[in-house]
Amino acid sequence: MPYLGSEDVVKELKKALCNPHIQADRLRYRNIIQRVIRHMTQGLDMSGVFMEMVKASATVDIVQKKLVYLYMCTYAPLKPDLALLAINTLCKDCSDPNPMVRGLALRSMCSLRMPGVQEYIQQPILNGLRDKASYVRRVAVLGCAKMHNLHGDSEVDGALVNELYSLLRDQDPIVVVNCLRSLEEILKQEGGVVINKPIAHHLLNRMSKLDQWGQAEVLTFLLRYQPHSEEELFDILNLLDSLLKSSSPGVVMGATKLFLILAKKFPHVQTDVLMRIKGTLLAACSSESRELCFAALCHVRQILHSLPGHFSSHYKKFFCSYSEPHYIKLQKVEVLCELVNDENVQQVLDELRGYCTDVSADFAQAAVFAIGGIARTYTDQCVQILTELLGLRQEHITTVVVQTFRDLIWLCPQCTEAVCQALPGCEENIQDSEGKQALIWLLGVHGERIPNAPYVLEDFVENVKSETFPAVKMELLTALLRLFLSRPAECQDMLGRLLYYCIEEEKDMGVRDRGLFYYRLLLVGIDQVKRILCSPKSDPSLGLLEDQAERPVNSWASDFNTLMPVYGKARWAAISKCQGAERRGPELPNTASFTTSGPLIPEENKETAQELSDSGALMLVPNCQVTAEYFEKTWLSLEVAHQQVLPWQGAVHPDTLQMALQVVNIQTIAMSRAGTQPWKAYLSAQDDTGCLFLTELLLEPENAEMQISVKQNEARTETLNSFISVLEAVIGTIGDIKS
Repeated sequence: MPYLGSEDVVKELKKALCNPHIQADRLRYRNIIQRVIRHMTQGLDMSGVFMEMVKASATVDIVQKKLVYLYMCTYAPLKPDLALLAINTLCKDCSDPNPMVRGLALRSMCSLRMPGVQEYIQQPILNGLRDKASYVRRVAVLGCAKMHNLHGDSEVDGALVNELYSLLRDQDPIVVVNCLRSLEEILKQEGGVVINKPIAHHLLNRMSKLDQWGQAEVLTFLLRYQPHSEEELFDILNLLDSLLKSSSPGVVMGATKLFLILAKKFPHVQTDVLMRIKGTLLAACSSESRELCFAALCHVRQILHSLPGHFSSHYKKFFCSYSEPHYIKLQKVEVLCELVNDENVQQVLDELRGYCTDVSADFAQAAVFAIGGIARTYTDQCVQILTELLGLRQEHITTVVVQTFRDLIWLCPQCTEAVCQALPGCEENIQDSEGKQALIWLLGVHGERIPNAPYVLEDFVENVKSETFPAVKMELLTALLRLFLSRPAECQDMLGRLLYYCIEEEKDMGVRDRGLFYYRLLLVGIDQVKRILCSPKSDPSLGLLEDQAERPVNSWASDFNTLMPVYGKARWAAISKCQGAERRGPELPNTASFTTSGPLIPEENKETAQELSDSGALMLVPNCQVTAEYFEKTWLSLEVAHQQVLPWQGAVHPDTLQMALQVVNIQTIAMSRAGTQPWKAYLSAQDDTGCLFLTELLLEPENAEMQISVKQNEARTETLNSFISVLEAVIGTIGDIKS
């Protein structure tokens, strides 16, 4: 056989495809085509046999057709001229008596990514929407979305949209779901598919005939519908009740979210729904699918924020298995910490103690921190376990136990004595920076209760030159000075040596400055040192800051069954912001020429302005460069589309206003200087569909009002209203406008 990457392979296959004897043998011909596809999937350029493959599409063998159509869809962008020759065959197959052939041909035509194909696929798609076979209608509906994407920024075809809306009442349930998906794609610039009362009720009545994927999809669209009465609300909930018992976790979660959103005024209904899905979530937490298990655990933690004891009776379901991956074990440990109560605390602590000796150091440390978290409520039992862990003499365990003791003493001063008794001897097993800082802090603050505290710190002082972490050195300075106040005879000599080293030899400026500060503080007097360094050794009130109060279900209902519980609120917000930036394009760079005496946008208006500027209904492009000449020419040729007057108080700051407009991608063409009467500004902006907005701002101080005139090159009322909202928000944050 010729070498895979050589041109001999293409020549051999081309010769075989042209061989009339092979063409006469149906099985041999198909095998040659399969060889072409196999080489294509392996990365070999097979575009040289394009013409022969087009000829091979003229066959009654549906398997051969499918292989040839796959080949043509792959190489059509590379051979657009030759691909047009296959259009006739595809159009002919769209009228084939066999619905499988019709659907396959239509799907392949819609997948041809090449210029000029739109005019050929429009009529077959329209015919497919009215086809008697449901399979063809399914393909045609999805083809509408593909055709819309091929057209790019062209306007939405109203007739096509109406046709798709009418197909929502199709007898085939998959056609209905595909219609929703296509309408969502086609109408995404207008906010997506509209779910009104007739459509919502129709979808609810068809829900039982949909498959699991279709049900999950329809439940997502039903979130857009708001019932008009309480009676209608409960009728909808009754229709959806059976979905809470579905065997598909996706359907159960989708139905639960819809319940939580619709029943936002009925907390008892929300609680009842969360009780009913407990079994489904517990089953998902034990699923063999690791992704499903992790997502379920994240949602369990979300539910526990509102219902702390919701899964307490099933705490054993969250015990970790040896074969589970690290990220699932960490989630289960977090859940266990939230499920602890008087009845199960001993069993949970015994389980966590077993995790502390896990072969994974990270997981073992997470288990130790979890015991420390439980210690805030069950102090004596946890301190005893942590003390026993110190006896293992393992570096990674000793390090986190000491850190846990440090945090625990702050919140639970009653355990100070037990911790101080457990510390002697643990310094030999700590090499980590965080562990050293925790131990040094404990020795400095509670050194009067630890007999060997000065001698342990002396070892650190002796090795300070080899210490690589500046944070450890600064902690050592503070701890030794604090211990000096309670045990001066034992600490005086080593404190002097440490201060000399930090001031004279230390290269890190932070350590050197702290050494100088403490040296000068000692010169002022010991009373001043005590006043500054002798702060409280514990603060139980800090526990109130860390303990999260129960949150209402409505605070997270909209995030349920999304990626937010998986990523976390902060991280998911950052991901969403990055995705939005990719869709909008790069941001304009900040310019140093615009300076303001205060914040550009006040904190109370920041969220409103951000919501308007990031609105899905309007997306202004950042790099719209309009010249003054083009602005003047276009302004004179257009009529005013919108005009309004807003009250205005105070002077105009042009630089501040110009920078604020740049934040929302509105370009300043010309602007009067500050103090000019009347004051004028001309602005331009363009959205991602190409609609251009030209704006004039006119301020007459004697009338105390700002006049806004907006013109646009395309008559779009909804887009215009969105632009006006953004403009008002920006001007409202800069000036004192009262609507």
